[in-house]
Amino acid sequence: MTTATLALRIDAPMQSWGVRSRFINRYTAMEPTKSGLVGLLGAACGVERGNDVRIQELAALRIGVRVDREGLLERDFHVTQDVPNTEGRMHRTVVSDRYYLADALFLAVIEGTADTLERLEQAVLSPHWPLFFGRKSFVPGAPLIETDQWRRRRWGTGVRDKSLEETLKRHPWLENRDEQRTEVSKIDGDVWLRTVVDAPASDHGTELRHDYPESFGEGDRRFRSRTVRSGHVRLDEAMINGVDPCS
Repeated sequence: MTTATLALRIDAPMQSWGVRSRFINRYTAMEPTKSGLVGLLGAACGVERGNDVRIQELAALRIGVRVDREGLLERDFHVTQDVPNTEGRMHRTVVSDRYYLADALFLAVIEGTADTLERLEQAVLSPHWPLFFGRKSFVPGAPLIETDQWRRRRWGTGVRDKSLEETLKRHPWLENRDEQRTEVSKIDGDVWLRTVVDAPASDHGTELRHDYPESFGEGDRRFRSRTVRSGHVRLDEAMINGVDPCS
């Protein structure tokens, strides 16, 4: 079967990619997690939370993320009233700290068979359920896949017949803010974009991430660890100008 990739633009004023929550502290990763992206694709496809088979099929797809704009780590406070203890008594008010990323921009790349990714592309373009980035109020600030042909060629999103590594390395830079692009042009020296990619545990320099979903079922959310390789790709002139040598 032909291997291809699906490139998605993950762009929003606020995003939250949960990796661990301890009591009243809800943390976020600094880039999209596998569980978050699988949940996003599942919502697009209309996969029920309790459909473990479909969830695990999506989780089996190889995923890589490129950080095109590092976000700012922010925190807000949530107040929940009338919260009981474990015995169902002593109702109280609880204040929790919830972290999120502000103004972050990511290129998310999913690798699989061309047929599978074409179906996912159509689902993302016409999602079964609303898409959001970690919280229901954190909605996309731009299309995940461009539909206008000029913009699609300029930003390169959608299905491509390239490997995950090549897409991360050569895909056009997604930054569309003039001030950010001007700042990069003033930097004396190379600019590097951070990447996080699914990788075998046998690869040198891999690390564990506990964000591989096995079930999203109500009261039965289960995850296991995966191994990823962190790295960087150089931001070159072709990527900045939107000239995609892969097309």
